[in-house]
Amino acid sequence: MNTPDPHAPLRVVQVVNVRWFNATAWYGLFLSTLLRDAGHEVRVLGLAGTECFDRARDMGLDPEPLDLNSAFAAGAAYLRLRRLVREFRPHIVNCHRGESFLLWGLLKKSGGFRLVRTRGDQRPPKGNFPNILLHAKAADAVIATSSGIAAGLREILRVPESRVHTILGGVDTRRFYPDAPGRAAVREALGLLPDQIAIGLVGRFDAVKGQKELLFAYSRLRAMLGDEARRLRLVLAGFPTSSTSEEAVRGWADAAGVAESVMFPGRCGDVRALMNALDLGVVASLGSETIARVALEIMACGVPLVGTRVGVMPDLLRDDALVPPGDAEATARALCRFVTEPAFGEGLRAAQHERMRDLGEKDFLEKTLAVYRGVLA
Repeated sequence: MNTPDPHAPLRVVQVVNVRWFNATAWYGLFLSTLLRDAGHEVRVLGLAGTECFDRARDMGLDPEPLDLNSAFAAGAAYLRLRRLVREFRPHIVNCHRGESFLLWGLLKKSGGFRLVRTRGDQRPPKGNFPNILLHAKAADAVIATSSGIAAGLREILRVPESRVHTILGGVDTRRFYPDAPGRAAVREALGLLPDQIAIGLVGRFDAVKGQKELLFAYSRLRAMLGDEARRLRLVLAGFPTSSTSEEAVRGWADAAGVAESVMFPGRCGDVRALMNALDLGVVASLGSETIARVALEIMACGVPLVGTRVGVMPDLLRDDALVPPGDAEATARALCRFVTEPAFGEGLRAAQHERMRDLGEKDFLEKTLAVYRGVLA
């Protein structure tokens, strides 16, 4: 095995074979940039011609194209990986998806590297024998992006407790932080008055993100507040997808009877400023959020956040900031409490500030390196 000096730079392969630039892709690529900037030698493998691959290039990672997701190309991929291992001699191979995990497991003994699997998938793992063997035996460590995923690794895949590590995605605090000038500029651009309360959801237009459910919760909130509701605005900052158009979301706003007080700023060049312009952030997702990048960014901006009890959200928020997914009544009550009880909002802000103390980019890097160094010891 390639065992470096405990303080020497590592040679790491990050396998980020993801098509879209989703949270899993962000987790792997952001980690790769942190490792690179800390002086480690990083090789990123990805799928050519995909959004994730292009973003890796934009981040200066010089990704290497390799078809790792096709069973028909497995033989050729194995030979390419074997050559890569022979030439690069990695200390660590970190797989962020499972398609090529078997190939790396086969190469591990002869390649002399340690194998790490990061799992951030909302779907429960399949508890079949090959999957159990790969995770519980072939992998030297398995990183979970939430405590719920970690539980599944232990209970379904029988990964020993000592090999399961929960590492939440870290937010880039160099990019996301409280920004008063940015807040003022965006609020002016949106026409928000100083006394108006902006409640916002940042995320692509998609059924799983819960825009429809939030709109109906917002409608109930306005009914609860009566005349006070005139101060409210709901900001839906996102972009259309193949499954959900902006017209569809506007139609939901019409159906909920709140269209006149809903804002659609579209894609924003300065996401930090947009997040800072909010008085309250909402994660209304019906599922997923196993990494919750947007939630972390909103919290890093010092904006109070409420969210649904899905994915990693219970690891981030205190209990009274969580609501059942799809429950418009519970969501409306949480929003109403924020509007009518200033102490509640300040309590959320303080708790989230404390929670963010170990969720910055340096913490993300150090926790991951601790796993890498641990399996190499």
